[in-house]
Amino acid sequence: MLEVNEIFGVTIQGEGKLVGNPSVFVRFGNCNMSCSGFGVEYETPSGIKKFSCDSYYASDSAFKEQWSKYSSSKQLICEVDKYLPSYKVDIVITGGEPLIYWKDEEFQKFLHHYVNMGYKITIETNASITIALNDTWHKEILFSMSVKLSNSNESLAKRVNIPNITNIINLNSQSYLKFVVSNSCIDTALSEIEDIVEQIPPCDVYLMPMGDTAKQIDENSLGVIELCIKKGFKYSDRLHIRVWNNKRGV
Repeated sequence: MLEVNEIFGVTIQGEGKLVGNPSVFVRFGNCNMSCSGFGVEYETPSGIKKFSCDSYYASDSAFKEQWSKYSSSKQLICEVDKYLPSYKVDIVITGGEPLIYWKDEEFQKFLHHYVNMGYKITIETNASITIALNDTWHKEILFSMSVKLSNSNESLAKRVNIPNITNIINLNSQSYLKFVVSNSCIDTALSEIEDIVEQIPPCDVYLMPMGDTAKQIDENSLGVIELCIKKGFKYSDRLHIRVWNNKRGV
């Protein structure tokens, strides 16, 4: 069963290597992490207050009843096609953590369909779940790996999977890492990022300012930019938050 929190677009990709590209997003439900350290406060449907990332409504199974359920790839493809314009756009698979569904045959059929149709597919993932990359068409997928740092409050063993990251980069050398950084943890973040980068094949590394509002992005962006300049990383803004303040569906 494929559980989807939302489908939306056409909008722009707000972060990472393809920032600004017209895109349709398919946001899957469920995640293997809670990332309470990101400090976004929310309330579950039952009234419990928690902290997580800015996509808590897709990550926390407490919102499960709000997700759409698809028993087949054909059903999901039919729904996604309603959002696709007459011109080719990027299709971004996000979550939650979409690689939870990687072993699902219908998920593979769904991805394969759009690769065959000539769409550029990006999977937004924390890259912590080991996946098999056995089919030749898998190399057409761009993996945007938002590997979590200790500021997420997740354990190192849970959040960093070096063999999996390595396999993904070896499959598609355009796949890349991106890290969320705030002014309060720049030194710690740098040490952790350099440790990860030393253990994997060469790839692009993007740093993004932490925040789920334009104000918070503004507060953290300068420090992150200065770190990128100092260490040779790439800076990624978070345009969707800067423009829409984390409003859903845009």
